Amino acid sequence: MQEPLKILVVRFSSIGDIVLTTPVVRMLKKQLNAQVHYLTKSSYVSLLKNNPYIDLVYQIENSINEVIADLKKENYDYVIDLHNNLRTQILKIRMGVPAKSFNKLNMEKFMLTTFKLDSMPKVHIVDRYLETVKHLGIKNDNKGLDFFLLAADKVDVSIFPKDYIVFVIGGQHATKMLPNEKIISIINKVNKPVLLVGGPEDFERGEQIVASTNNTLNTCGKYSVLQSASLVQQAKMVITHDTGMMHIAAAFGQKIYSVWGNTVPEFGMYPYLENEDSKRIEVQGLSCRPCSKIGYAKCPKGHFKCMQEIDENLFLSE
Repeated sequence: MQEPLKILVVRFSSIGDIVLTTPVVRMLKKQLNAQVHYLTKSSYVSLLKNNPYIDLVYQIENSINEVIADLKKENYDYVIDLHNNLRTQILKIRMGVPAKSFNKLNMEKFMLTTFKLDSMPKVHIVDRYLETVKHLGIKNDNKGLDFFLLAADKVDVSIFPKDYIVFVIGGQHATKMLPNEKIISIINKVNKPVLLVGGPEDFERGEQIVASTNNTLNTCGKYSVLQSASLVQQAKMVITHDTGMMHIAAAFGQKIYSVWGNTVPEFGMYPYLENEDSKRIEVQGLSCRPCSKIGYAKCPKGHFKCMQEIDENLFLSE
């Protein structure tokens, strides 16, 4: 009887990108019964540790030198590179086993952000990830993203108002986040109980929002990523910027109102197989948008119209 394939999947960061790799992992396990190992940065291991489709997680702090000897001993059949940067190029050379890398479409993104010429394929990044395993006979099972919580990660939400909405106020860059006064105005218009979700760096902003709204609770920095995911899972709906938590919400099949500033859904990283009641909220027709595939500390033009001109009425549920 043939030995099952042994495959190393590589994605070093960050929250959303790692969650977006979970369909690849699931299909390798379920369709090939492969032995699936995963290499990531140590700060993201918690996102993968509960995943039943991953047999072993390798982690690095700073360098692949920390794990390369152990990885070579594994004698992998394939490396599936879902990060595709200089570090993974070096890793693949040193491993010396067959490898597939996903196409980052950097030139297409450059043309879109610099010249506003859209040559991006109308394909979600998950489907681009899946191209790397097509040669193994993998077919999309259309079951979306995975995110697994253990009982210890689950938050008892009986202490919060019933039917609360989660508002994810964080983001990796300022130009991906609504200004506080805009968030306050939206919360007051929605007029439902709201839990603010974010990291410790969002706590002060959360306090300012709570001070100017009614029926709002600030959980930023009070819960781990997995516990915050539990709050998202149990919410009535989720309002979120283009963040990792948006993809976690998609994994739970949540109703998501995603808010887009300097980035655009056309990059292919919108909520995957999103709930039919979800909305993508953005200001259309701005000649300066998208200005970056990642984001800035402040609007390069100084007006921040992509967030300031968001229509607050779009947040009212039908």
